[in-house]
Amino acid sequence: EKVGFFYLQVLSKHKSRDVEELFENVLQQSKTFFALPIDKKRSLYDPIMNRGYTAMEEETLDPRSQKKGDTKEGYYIGRDIPKDSSKYDPDKLAGPNVWPSSDCGIDDNIRWKETMNQYHHFASAISFRLVQYIALAIGLDDRHYFDKHFTEPLATLRLLRYAKEQSRPEDGVFACGAHSDYGMITLLFTNQVPGLQIQMKEEDNHLGSSSSSTSTSNDKVRWIDVPPPPIGTFIVNLGDMLERWTNGRFISTVHRVLTCAGAGANGGADGDGGTTS
Repeated sequence: EKVGFFYLQVLSKHKSRDVEELFENVLQQSKTFFALPIDKKRSLYDPIMNRGYTAMEEETLDPRSQKKGDTKEGYYIGRDIPKDSSKYDPDKLAGPNVWPSSDCGIDDNIRWKETMNQYHHFASAISFRLVQYIALAIGLDDRHYFDKHFTEPLATLRLLRYAKEQSRPEDGVFACGAHSDYGMITLLFTNQVPGLQIQMKEEDNHLGSSSSSTSTSNDKVRWIDVPPPPIGTFIVNLGDMLERWTNGRFISTVHRVLTCAGAGANGGADGDGGTTS
């Protein structure tokens, strides 16, 4: 209730290795995509559904502090709904994904699509179960209390790759600008490269080591490093919608990403929406 971040270890009902292999496959397929020529990546975008590729510096999440866009690129994947489906609704971003074709440079584009759909389904199921546990955590008797609001969730998977460019907050250069997520929850996993930081008030800085401090209004805040967990473990981020639904009992925490010198490119998969993956 002081910070909207925690770790979640996923235990497969079969073998823990199954989960690790899925995570590793997503990272490998993500690496394959981002290695494509920029013209191929730019061709994979749907502005109506907000799906597909987003280029380096295209997003600026903290315009008050940033002198340039986020030094990251991404790829958005949602619930895959065909245009001929009764559930197709562009106004609600309910529609088809953009998938790499066989001539874009990915040798096995069918396997790429299957991997992403498998992960989207897996992470969405984990998110839905987590929302049920949250219902119990806030004192509700029925863990299914929120179920009716997530029958057709806006669940978005984002593949992310951060540039090797070193972040320089003093110059307004960030891998990902400071922001809070607008949805219910976000599940994040990374390739073990650090960079994620959460913003804490000065009195709460016992939660971890800090990399920098600053003042906003009358409150001193510090940025706390979030160590990347082992493969198979999520970083869970509670969003703005959950904070509002719980009247501030569970909080949405401002966070950012900094790329360190010599760290190389880092990446992962996360999401932002109703229940996210």
